[in-house]
Amino acid sequence: MQEKTSPGQDPSDSGPTGQDAPNGEQPPVKPVIPAAAAKRANASVIGMIVALLVSIAAFLPIVLMNPLPKSDGFRPDIDVPAVARNASDVAGFTPAAPDTAKTFRPNYARWESGSGSGVPTWEVGYITPKDSFIGLVQTRQSNPTWLLQQTKSAPVTGTRDAGGQAWELRDAGKGEKSMILDYRGTTVVLTGTAQLDEFAVLADAVVKSLDSNPAVTVSPSASPAP
Repeated sequence: MQEKTSPGQDPSDSGPTGQDAPNGEQPPVKPVIPAAAAKRANASVIGMIVALLVSIAAFLPIVLMNPLPKSDGFRPDIDVPAVARNASDVAGFTPAAPDTAKTFRPNYARWESGSGSGVPTWEVGYITPKDSFIGLVQTRQSNPTWLLQQTKSAPVTGTRDAGGQAWELRDAGKGEKSMILDYRGTTVVLTGTAQLDEFAVLADAVVKSLDSNPAVTVSPSASPAP
């Protein structure tokens, strides 16, 4: 009779040899990258680094040749009296060029033909000592509609004395305010966000400039008469 053997593990069964992993977990498998693939990957990374360094080297001289502006910003050198003299022929009057002893910095001065509004104007922008803004606009062809546009329909709130003249004050109570003066044949409008004390200083200088210039005649074709 054939003797029976007790059941056991078949030596032919597949599985890990040696001591089994705890809790029945399989040991981690480490991926193996072929040497050629690893070489190609390293070459790609090195190429990217080289390309980045070349780009930096190409743009670095451009950055160095264009230094950053100073903290006080760019201040254009505007010669308001010179621009005013050049505009006087086409304007038909000598535009105001107030002397503020360089306390008010002009950032533009120009003659506008009035192609959009129909009112030709002399315009100067000023940065005040307190870093606010006041724009000067002067014309000999003022009208109520144009004034409403210049003052953004702000209501008349009173008058302010400056330079010995009574300026009309228009103030909506917030944002910009305006001072208006009809004097010696032209209308001057000062508009900006500055305080009224700075408006008064600039307005005084404007009146002095107007007094030093010839008065405007009624006929646009006539030459300015003193």
